[in-house]
Amino acid sequence: MPGTFEPLPGGGAAVALDDVEISIIRSLAVQLLELIGPGPAEDASADPLAELFAEGPSEPPADPVLRRLFPDAYTDPEASPGPQRADEQKAHSAEFRRYTENDLRSGKRENALAVVRTLDALASQAADDGGAVLKLSTEESRQWLGALNDLRLAIGARLEITDEDDTDLLYRLPDEDPRKPMVMAYLWLGGLQETLVTTLMP
Repeated sequence: MPGTFEPLPGGGAAVALDDVEISIIRSLAVQLLELIGPGPAEDASADPLAELFAEGPSEPPADPVLRRLFPDAYTDPEASPGPQRADEQKAHSAEFRRYTENDLRSGKRENALAVVRTLDALASQAADDGGAVLKLSTEESRQWLGALNDLRLAIGARLEITDEDDTDLLYRLPDEDPRKPMVMAYLWLGGLQETLVTTLMP
């Protein structure tokens, strides 16, 4: 899947995608939306100030993918603090999570929705021609970049990728390995992400 993002005159980015690529990215974005969860309930307060100070969860998510998407802010896995220091870090992380996770979830949800919306707008053109050129504004490009990053984090968590050595091993997986399709998606999304970063650089 060789499609790469290229800069557009005046800002933004473009990439040629075929109908299979569109379907894969859209499906992954929808799965990410389902994982992140729904937006605020219909009976949520319409008061933006109240919404600003609404408290979120204080405990890390149980799902390993969500833990990768919403990590603890103050926990250093490399450090070996004593029990008191560990308790302090846990308390700080819980407090930080309580006041930031709702906004983080909202931002990740909006990014994934932007991917779905732009691909849906492209779908009819791709169906007619077997492919199409996706053109994104600068803001849409940033949303796509955030969503691509989240998708790679989610897939990386499922593949249990923790460092660069893990990625090197994935390149050598035999074709019959059941993880191979997910690995191919992970590497492909990484290529898209890298070229999109380049288009957004000044």
